[in-house]
Amino acid sequence: MLSNEVLYIRDLGNCPPAYLNDPARRDFFEIVWLRNEEALHVPQHDFQTLKGNWIYLIPPYRVHQLNKSGKNGVLISFKQELLEGDLKEFLLDVFRIFNIQGEFSCLQVDENSSNTLVAVFKLLQDEYNQKTINLIMMKALLKVFLLKLIQLKEQHFTLQDINEKRVYEFMLLLEMNYQEERNAKFYAEKLGISAKRLNQILKEKLSKTAVQIIHDRLILEAKRQMIHSEYTIKEIAYNLGFKDHSYFSRFFRTHAGQTPIAFQNKAKEHVATHDNTLYS
Repeated sequence: MLSNEVLYIRDLGNCPPAYLNDPARRDFFEIVWLRNEEALHVPQHDFQTLKGNWIYLIPPYRVHQLNKSGKNGVLISFKQELLEGDLKEFLLDVFRIFNIQGEFSCLQVDENSSNTLVAVFKLLQDEYNQKTINLIMMKALLKVFLLKLIQLKEQHFTLQDINEKRVYEFMLLLEMNYQEERNAKFYAEKLGISAKRLNQILKEKLSKTAVQIIHDRLILEAKRQMIHSEYTIKEIAYNLGFKDHSYFSRFFRTHAGQTPIAFQNKAKEHVATHDNTLYS
């Protein structure tokens, strides 16, 4: 169903099981926009309320799935190729807002921002429902929608205190460097603070040290590759910068509670028997 699509829009209430089960879905960025609903996760930051307009930004090759069944809202899925040809800075901003928090990013949208997004989405949906789709128009409208989300994400962190901003900047640096740089000192120097201060901030805001967060990111990427690629465990270890396959296996077991091969086998078995759920 999705193999020949670059864009897919549906109300969450009538999203067919065929979409959830489609293996091509893993290549899509997903925007899940909940309206007047409870959050799908336990927020780490202080939000005005846990019920309202939530936007989840889910990158391709996710490990987990959020349970969206029976929710009021819309789904916008698109392939990266739909954005090809745009400025590099815009593409990087899109990548960042989808990946800044790891498995997914989340925004709580106030009424004014929601009204603006509704107006853009209506134009996008109307064009999508045309018998003959104007791809240039679709790309332009999707870009406007994404630019608004980028603006909202930036506003969220601008309103936070200085340490919230440092957490945001740390997570951006982490996404670009975690496979090569695994020492808190590297990130602290980029932020202009000491490694001790960086760890204090991260412990306060995320209850983890820099190294723990870096390790979590490595494990997340390892799990993604085990589930969504044909790489061997040895190749995944190499992809993640581990020169010693045995060390990678010990590292994974320490942080994931099982060996890489055990995780991979159980994941494949789970995915085969639970169509809408990915093993975690």
